[in-house]
Amino acid sequence: RVPNLLINGAEGIAVGMTTNIPTHNLGEVIDATIAYMDNEEITTQELMQYTIGPDFPTGGIVVNKSELLDIYENGSGKIKIRGNVEFEPGGKKDKDKLVITEIPYTMIGANIGKFLSDVVDLIETKKIQDIVDVSNESSKEGIRIVLELKKNADIEKIKNILYKKTKLEDTFGVNMLAI
Repeated sequence: RVPNLLINGAEGIAVGMTTNIPTHNLGEVIDATIAYMDNEEITTQELMQYTIGPDFPTGGIVVNKSELLDIYENGSGKIKIRGNVEFEPGGKKDKDKLVITEIPYTMIGANIGKFLSDVVDLIETKKIQDIVDVSNESSKEGIRIVLELKKNADIEKIKNILYKKTKLEDTFGVNMLAI
């Protein structure tokens, strides 16, 4: 037996209560289960040596890792997730690129299209002036959203604007309630 609820996560609404459990890595949860079987007095902090935190299918970076212990002990809180943005320098003919290879779990589905249109809006309103082209090259191999940049673009400034003005950084509300 394994704690399937942690591995697959859960989401639901009932009368007067909600559940929102993030997904976790199978191997990490199994290791934590074995550690619990070996020592039923194990603390949450000790369990977190095995299960580091949520493992979302779309990837993403948990920004507030220091709050995870409190979230797991209290059973509720907010996890802040960011997409993974990598810089790819261009060659003589190619332009520099920012490539998004992981997105927050809350951005799956139609929200990728919304993200792309939000980036285009930022370009059109001149809030970001260093992006030349936006394309979604995602496939069954994985997520790949490419932002072509002008020469000498301020990469950190672009990243910060994207995190602040789009869903590239989002929160996942956790409520570890199971009936």
